[in-house]
Amino acid sequence: MAWSLGYGALGLFWWTGGIGFPFGIENDPAGQISILSGARAAETAPIIAVLGFLGALVALAMARGRGRGPLRPILIAFGLAAAVVLGLLIPDYRLLLFVAYTPIVLLGAPFGWPPGASLLDAVTWPLVNQLMGIGGGALWAAASVVYWRRGRGGCAFCGRSDDAATWTTPDRAARWGRWATHAAVAVPLVYALTRWAWALGFPLGITEELLREGQAIGLWVAGAALATLAVLGAILTLGLIQPWGEAFPRWLPVLRGRRVPPALAIVPASLVAVLVTSAGLMFWRMTLSGGFPLGDLGLLTLDSDWAAIAPELLWPLWGAALGAATLAYHFRRRARCPCCGRL
Repeated sequence: MAWSLGYGALGLFWWTGGIGFPFGIENDPAGQISILSGARAAETAPIIAVLGFLGALVALAMARGRGRGPLRPILIAFGLAAAVVLGLLIPDYRLLLFVAYTPIVLLGAPFGWPPGASLLDAVTWPLVNQLMGIGGGALWAAASVVYWRRGRGGCAFCGRSDDAATWTTPDRAARWGRWATHAAVAVPLVYALTRWAWALGFPLGITEELLREGQAIGLWVAGAALATLAVLGAILTLGLIQPWGEAFPRWLPVLRGRRVPPALAIVPASLVAVLVTSAGLMFWRMTLSGGFPLGDLGLLTLDSDWAAIAPELLWPLWGAALGAATLAYHFRRRARCPCCGRL
């Protein structure tokens, strides 16, 4: 409720001529990669204000347990729709790039690589706004789940009930979680294969001309760094089904043998699942609208440079699989509920 009131107030501020409207083509220099690249404050800000204040009323009704009959599923549908729009549809790949490039820039800073790169320059207001939107989407998802749990007589904290579904038990979660984990590992490997090939000089799935242009500006070196990071992430994803994902391995000093806090895996995996899904949906949108603009290198399309786009089209699958694998890990690792006492 507080988040919706705050963002609704921002919409009202922008509607009355306030500065800092984070959408529109002026905040999308890469070329219409945002779903709101065509938005203008005069038309979009009042919609934001109305939806924000309406959302606050819906959240208040959820918090007080209001809603009977057909009203309850309507409130849940509103909350879930807000979660999807805020967390998956409005963000684009800029937030994922920032998260991915952060360790690369920090490690390369002592060596002056990448040249001219600065994390502070990348922290723009539109980027912060996307992060705020993902936070709001997470709040709406949590509020909707808790409201649904209360309506069905389950524990609002853990979701368990006397007639809980068997797919949430640790044994069943271990089975379907293994399949989800394998899928979440496979997709980034496909992406990494293409980027490593370009860095090594092989025009896998792209034209020779594009390969040379990318080599001239060092683009494929940066792509190989991102690919390496994706592979490291895939290896860490395996921890969701491996023993070292529950207890720190013996070769790790100080922490060896200690229990891995579930949140240490669940929080970053959930964030990556959201970021890669939103970025993948952006690539789908751009591909269906004609192609992806890549600055001076022109417009990339599936017809001429399929490997530059096709791996990213698998990212929604990656995000969904990683989210499912993380949920299975949570079901396997969760302890007795401190509220209802169920195990």
